[in-house]
Amino acid sequence: QVESEARRYFENKVYKSVIPRNVRISEAPSHGLPVIEYDKNCAGTIAYESLAKEVLEQYKQNPVAA
Repeated sequence: QVESEARRYFENKVYKSVIPRNVRISEAPSHGLPVIEYDKNCAGTIAYESLAKEVLEQYKQNPVAA
């Protein structure tokens, strides 16, 4: 419900990727590793990679002036 309300309110300012609650994401820091190294195939890693791709694509379309 919160997600749908945020998407409705912010419209195109919200990324499509959704980072799920994931045990592997929570476990990774206690092992001193980023989740991508701890478990490259877990849903959390895949979601973060998807978000990174969205951010990079947006940057390519609208680079921030330095």
